[in-house]
Amino acid sequence: MRNNILAVNVARGPTITLASGRVFDFLDPHRSDFTIDDVAHGLAHICRYAGQCRDFYSVAEHSLLVSDVTAEYPYEALLHDAAEAFIGDVTRPLKQLLPEYKAIEANVEDAIAKRFGLSSGYRDAVKVADLSVLAAEQAQVMAPGTDSWAKEAGVIPADVTIRHLSPRAARREFLQRFEALRPR
Repeated sequence: MRNNILAVNVARGPTITLASGRVFDFLDPHRSDFTIDDVAHGLAHICRYAGQCRDFYSVAEHSLLVSDVTAEYPYEALLHDAAEAFIGDVTRPLKQLLPEYKAIEANVEDAIAKRFGLSSGYRDAVKVADLSVLAAEQAQVMAPGTDSWAKEAGVIPADVTIRHLSPRAARREFLQRFEALRPR
């Protein structure tokens, strides 16, 4: 009888192997061996909106734009979606149906905050910038009318232009911005 082969390594917990060859443990992200290169690579290859935008638009490019529009916390804004490098970009409506996912996401976000020394208290300011970028990007990359919620909610779209960076360019720009902003 053949042994069953599992697609998920559960020796330490449910894990994934990163592009660098490092292993990320979903149940113990604080002790996982990940770097900013792993974050940048993952975000550069993940398309926003579950891939339902007109052209490829990465989470890394989105993060660069959010970093651009917030004066108070540009470093934290760059890393505000860093957990998605490991857990994917799950759409908000689906995320609301998955309370266990939200708990895992919060734990991964905490590990990232500690690993990269994010300031506390940044979330509200970054959320404002994130929403303004969301309104602008939806007008540029989604079906017409997708951004109508912004006007109703009083969200002013950020003055940004989506460039549809390739994964390679998005990764490079993300890492350059990280190096320019990271605390020394």
